[in-house]
Amino acid sequence: MGIADHNRAVVLGASMAGLLAARVLADSYTEVLVVERDGLDDLTGPDGSAETRRGVPQGRHVHALLARGRHILEELFPGFTDELVTGGAITGDVTGNVRWIMDGHRMPKPHSDMLLLSMSRPFLEQRVRARVRSLPNVRFLERHDVTGLLTADDGKAVVGVSVTEDGADRTLSADLVVDAGGRRSRTPAWLKELGYAEVPEDQMAISVGYATQYYRLPDGVMPDEISIDVVASPELPRGAICAKIDGDRTVVTAYGYLGDYPPNTSAGFLDFLKSLSGTDIHDAVRDHQPLGDPVAYRFPANLRRRYELLPALPDGLLVLGDAVCSFNPVYGQGMTVAALGATVLRDHVTGAQAPDPRAYFADLAARAVDDVWEMTTGADLAFPGVEGERTEEWQAEQGYVADLLTAATRDHSLLTAYARVVFLVDPPSALAAPEIQEAVRAALAQTDR
Repeated sequence: MGIADHNRAVVLGASMAGLLAARVLADSYTEVLVVERDGLDDLTGPDGSAETRRGVPQGRHVHALLARGRHILEELFPGFTDELVTGGAITGDVTGNVRWIMDGHRMPKPHSDMLLLSMSRPFLEQRVRARVRSLPNVRFLERHDVTGLLTADDGKAVVGVSVTEDGADRTLSADLVVDAGGRRSRTPAWLKELGYAEVPEDQMAISVGYATQYYRLPDGVMPDEISIDVVASPELPRGAICAKIDGDRTVVTAYGYLGDYPPNTSAGFLDFLKSLSGTDIHDAVRDHQPLGDPVAYRFPANLRRRYELLPALPDGLLVLGDAVCSFNPVYGQGMTVAALGATVLRDHVTGAQAPDPRAYFADLAARAVDDVWEMTTGADLAFPGVEGERTEEWQAEQGYVADLLTAATRDHSLLTAYARVVFLVDPPSALAAPEIQEAVRAALAQTDR
């Protein structure tokens, strides 16, 4: 156990961020309470299958645990990768077993030595939750809604939360409160009520809309592939991902930018798939009966709360996951950024002193959020209808990435380098390394054969 005077931590929300927060806090606190509005025992079907949590409205759509996220989960839960594969997750190489179609061009499929796990969000969350439940000092308070913060020292310290269950109010004391309550986090409002400055926010409206449909495809449809990814482009701002997942199912999520939403009827959904820059996903599913009707979801804007910019913060309160930064889900970064954030949290609660909120939020921005925010908003700015400043630096970066992807069709090692950045194993700066730039120039200089 960690520190004797670290008695109780309270985590708000049993999201992936909340579960991972509980895991790292369990090493440093005598007791960890996870307060969750939903009933968690309701999330396992009669056949043992995982069901979507009500608090995850996007839970039925394609989700990605990027390579860096898998590494962190394996570190936190030894043997977890094998557990997922044994339970039914589909596995392969992130480039060798994925068909990427960009602007109608099928990218090469080199072997990357990065493992890809494909599974549904409920499947993954159920197994993470079981691992966290097994920790002797972690307890879940289900069907409890958090109604406010408890404070001391004239609001300079948070010392717990007030909760309600079936109309009955109670208080929970805490040495640390971690808000992992997602995009609808109430921490900004609570801080304002306590007299703190308004939390600065960065937003980029993208108006992305989804529709998702499930299929049971024969083995021969995608024999050597885990997924097909037809990427949206500025010229055609719609795309789709088709992925094999647990339960012998294939999930197809189609998406469109700026209000160009896929229909939520099976016929309209198929037509939308046919309209993409490659008809590969349409061709894979068109002759097979879907498992139910399409399910729709809307994502209005990238949202970042800049806690690191506040001049003052109360002790005893930290924030994690989507409650800090909520990214365009097209890129599948959310769960991995939550895992990165959990490692930052771990570093700030391991020690004799209580965590310093300002140091934590500065570290969270630098180690978990900054690069991914720049990547996501930079990519979204490529769509002409998205509002934002397109600097000369941004134009140069976009031009270089376009050149790199063209070069990758000739020098396949460049696609692997690109994938390492996309899957958050390497920072974006890795693509600017002199040897990568030279490889791009050399590949572009080759004449087409």
